[in-house]
Amino acid sequence: MLLALKLVLVPAFLAALTVAARVWGPSVAGWLAGLPVVAGPIMLLLALERGPAFAAQASAASIAAIAALEAFNLAYGWTCRRFDWPLALLVGVAGWLGVALVIVRLPGSAGWALAAACVGVAVSQSSLPRATGHVPAARVGRADLAVRMLAGALLTLAVTAASASMGAAWSGVLSVFPLLGIVLAVSAQRAHGADFVALLMRGMVVGRGSFAAFFAVTALLLPQYGVATGFACAAVVSVVVQGLTRRMLAGQRRAHAAARELAQPQTE
Repeated sequence: MLLALKLVLVPAFLAALTVAARVWGPSVAGWLAGLPVVAGPIMLLLALERGPAFAAQASAASIAAIAALEAFNLAYGWTCRRFDWPLALLVGVAGWLGVALVIVRLPGSAGWALAAACVGVAVSQSSLPRATGHVPAARVGRADLAVRMLAGALLTLAVTAASASMGAAWSGVLSVFPLLGIVLAVSAQRAHGADFVALLMRGMVVGRGSFAAFFAVTALLLPQYGVATGFACAAVVSVVVQGLTRRMLAGQRRAHAAARELAQPQTE
């Protein structure tokens, strides 16, 4: 049952995000990617296998690991504007690893975790590249979609296998390894270019609120109320926070539209 969850959930969500990018654009796809659809089930597996107390500690580390996700986005987002995806991916993962090594040495309190996440989001929001040109509509063939889904499944198996054998801090950080970010960024750059990647990643930043809310609730409730109640409450809170960020996403999309208009040559 758990193996089936690992193999099916992430590929299915990647397929849904591909459809979202085609229908609503990369900003919405990135925003939806902020939901804890990958890290949440990984944390559930850890709670079932290693207990609620362990998962609560790992959840606090997962909040701090948002900073590592933003390090990946920044490194990949800027590198892909000048270089092809293999180098951008290498630089992005190096950025994630560098920040992750710092995070696992921080105190394990929720306060430190939230502070690290807020710093990462603030830096990313102000420093990610902006798309000013025309962003093509997403068109993904069946073969490319199949590759995305396969990559997502393989990465999920690798991360869950690694996190299950480590302590709470590394388990929490690895549960937030940028699985979706890697698959979406690489495929987006190959198919649509760097501006598409920029919009995708800016949407991800907006979606971090629901991600942080999910793990804040699990860190708080798991030790006292157990797995079922803790994860049920976390899911509800995450969805509510995701809904509240819709206005931020709409404002971001309006800003991109305005930037495109300013960038277009004026005609008499």
